[in-house]
Amino acid sequence: MLARLQSIALVGIEAVPCEVEVDAASRGFEKASIVGLPDPGVKESLERIRSALQNSGYMWPQYKTVINLAPADIKKEGPAFDLPIALGLIFAGDQGAPARVGNYLIAGELALDGRVRPIKGALSMAMLARDRKAAGVIVPRENAAEAAVVSEVDVIGIGTLAEAVGFLTEQVPLEPTVIDLEALFREAATYDVDFAEVRGQEAVKRALTIAAAGGHNVLMIGPPGSGKTMLSKRLPTILPPLTLPESLETTRIYSAAGKLPPGQPLMARRPVRSPHHSASGPALVGGGTIPQAGEVSLAHHGLLFLDEFPEFPRAILETLRQPLEDGVVTIARAHSSIVFPAQFMLVAAMNPCPCGYYTDPRKPCKCTPPQIDRYLARISGPLIDRIDIHVEVPAVAYRELRSPRDGSDSATLREAILRARHIQRERFGEQSTMLNGRMGSRLLRKHCGLDDASERILQQALTELGLSARAHDKILRVARTIADLEGQADLRPEHVSEAIMYRRLDRQL
Repeated sequence: MLARLQSIALVGIEAVPCEVEVDAASRGFEKASIVGLPDPGVKESLERIRSALQNSGYMWPQYKTVINLAPADIKKEGPAFDLPIALGLIFAGDQGAPARVGNYLIAGELALDGRVRPIKGALSMAMLARDRKAAGVIVPRENAAEAAVVSEVDVIGIGTLAEAVGFLTEQVPLEPTVIDLEALFREAATYDVDFAEVRGQEAVKRALTIAAAGGHNVLMIGPPGSGKTMLSKRLPTILPPLTLPESLETTRIYSAAGKLPPGQPLMARRPVRSPHHSASGPALVGGGTIPQAGEVSLAHHGLLFLDEFPEFPRAILETLRQPLEDGVVTIARAHSSIVFPAQFMLVAAMNPCPCGYYTDPRKPCKCTPPQIDRYLARISGPLIDRIDIHVEVPAVAYRELRSPRDGSDSATLREAILRARHIQRERFGEQSTMLNGRMGSRLLRKHCGLDDASERILQQALTELGLSARAHDKILRVARTIADLEGQADLRPEHVSEAIMYRRLDRQL
């Protein structure tokens, strides 16, 4: 007898339809084989499925069985095929009469006692079911809330193999899982930290506000203990909340990578990734035999914080060029190319020299000029060109540390950023995700016109600082954001001058 069930295969973060066909012949030796380009992990699942069937009260077929995973030209990996294969063996062996098996996408890993364990990619699976207009999905109970984020699909969470059989044969009624999206976003909107806790550094807060308003990349340079890490940890508190489409896209990446925090069905807060400088290239940008998302993709719609920026190997830093420019990472393999989204805001921090105290007035620097030059040269000019804002973070004076007055707080800064983002939505279209930091040449010419005074200031800066054409565009983008923060329709000389101030480090780097 032949049984067919619908499941999925993950390709990057995309769910691809996969049909599980189980043919239990009426004669032949007791043998089961899996075809359809399974990886070793899928092949070895047969022994796990055999134990799960027997411990759940079902018979293992006593004759030759062929299991086909179609289409056969896509590599199948992971344990998510356990549940549909087990159900196929049950139904192909006449141990149940399914009434609605063809209407559901099914995935789940089996334990030896028949329990169903969580899988990767449940959200992508639910989105595929919605696009294919399927009745719903059957997933492990731990994944049900994650898949239920897609409200147009019935999500049936199950705990055991027997429960799945009972539901498909209409012997066990199960209600679809429903979650409260508004409550999730409301809970994620609260933070335990605030910019008001940072003493001094108002000029740096100003630079970070501009960066957050326009989606600009920023590099902070200062001695140890000046507050670079403290400031970066509070940057998410002034960013606008994630929209539902942004949240779904980010959650899908975490779901496919198996990195969703336990009990959190949705990434309702902008992600912040802080890889150590010993991270490898594949860990940072993604890769592997079967390509997986890296830190730049896990930071999608959020922040990628790289502390001790020059300590990262130069070859690894150079891999950031494509995602910074294009917002995606393309990983090519002999059989295919996979594109991962990577639209993040880069926040980097570094010391001005190897010992760290080159700009600290309180401690003498022990580095020689050649040592400082070699340290700064670890970051290439093309990579620096792709960072919009370079800001110096000076050591905090004692009187500022002990001041009873709080500095700018997150709520005030966030209000200004939301107003600037609203102006950008009106400029680029309400449905657009475009920000000033991502404007191309055509949009720059359209929205960044300069008067004569501004033209003279920009020309002088380009000549004296020797800036590149890319730096010229960065200055215009930052100036446009500064004007938006002030509610100004036209760029003025003071906007251009402030934007140029954030490029002064080009002369050193």
